[in-house]
Amino acid sequence: MLTAVVLLAPAAAQQAAPASGGLGGIQSANIFEVKPDANEQPGYAEQTNAERAKVQPGNNAPMWRQVNSGEPGYSSLPHSQAPEAGVLIQRFVQYPGSQYTTAGEAWRQVRNNWLIPYGGALLLIAFVAIALFYLAKGPIKVHGAETGRKIERFTYFERAAHWVNATAFVILALSGIVMAFGKFFMLPWMGPAIFGKLTWFLKTAHNFVGPVFAVSLIVVLLTFAKDNIWRRYDWTWLRKGGGLLRPQHVSSGRFNAGEKIMFWGGMLFLGMVVVVSGLFLDHVVPGLAYTRGNMQIAHMVHGVSVILMMCMLLGHIYLGTIGMKGAYKAMKTGYVDETWAREHHDVWYDDIKSGKVPAQRTADRASKRRSHAMVRPTSGSH
Repeated sequence: MLTAVVLLAPAAAQQAAPASGGLGGIQSANIFEVKPDANEQPGYAEQTNAERAKVQPGNNAPMWRQVNSGEPGYSSLPHSQAPEAGVLIQRFVQYPGSQYTTAGEAWRQVRNNWLIPYGGALLLIAFVAIALFYLAKGPIKVHGAETGRKIERFTYFERAAHWVNATAFVILALSGIVMAFGKFFMLPWMGPAIFGKLTWFLKTAHNFVGPVFAVSLIVVLLTFAKDNIWRRYDWTWLRKGGGLLRPQHVSSGRFNAGEKIMFWGGMLFLGMVVVVSGLFLDHVVPGLAYTRGNMQIAHMVHGVSVILMMCMLLGHIYLGTIGMKGAYKAMKTGYVDETWAREHHDVWYDDIKSGKVPAQRTADRASKRRSHAMVRPTSGSH
């Protein structure tokens, strides 16, 4: 395969530059015609740039300084299809956590020296902290006896939106973890052949599932935004840690303060950063400048926001599964017992008793058959 890449250098750098400019008049070079053994010729190390240009055209200090400057040189590829084809080495930059070096090397330093080790450590710390909390406290239980009267906590649409978004997130998280950290704990025993095919498959799945996560995230945000508005009693819940550390009753609405922080901070803010940077990396938005520099910045932003989002969602997943009795069943079936609602979300329960919020929001045959077991509104208001 022919590679047409030789950059223009200043005429003053050459002792005998032709009138057409460039390095010895060279505009392109066939890689198969480069003489790899020129350095073995006698006196090669003492040759001047002009002398060396006759032996290996373009292989001299001025030319490589020009290559290293980041200025575009000649390329036979059309600029509309490959705007950076004439740039072999990016400009010098310094990202947070990197040295002042070429942009590609600076990105590599940030990824390998910061994102991978510290991001992996943060995920491990979050996982270990949750495991220790579970061993020390166990799952949060309902203290009162179940009444048998059910309240519809999530409609079918709400559960569908949640599970689509959750499934997409799990696929993206697992594939991202394997691509970022798999070479440390999977490659040694799996081997390069199998690991290469696995990461290729996961990378492809990651790219296609990303837009699904983006759309489902917007649906989730629009669906649950109303019930995640911050209230005065949420400050009390936050100050008392939701009663997680000490057994005490803390009032909350349909969603407690912890869930609201997860919603606005983890899903809205971090989720939008993850989605925007991910879609940019996927090249799905036309008209944007998908240069190497922009892609590197998007990758770093994507990596940081994803790590933080996964750490927050680990706690959400824990409390929604084994961390709280009845929480998973609520998202699976849509219904919770009256006792569960009263103990964990008493403000929401009082609104249901007062008739401010209906105990049953889905109108279908199955719900009508269960209507006799629903919580009935009582007089008075919260």
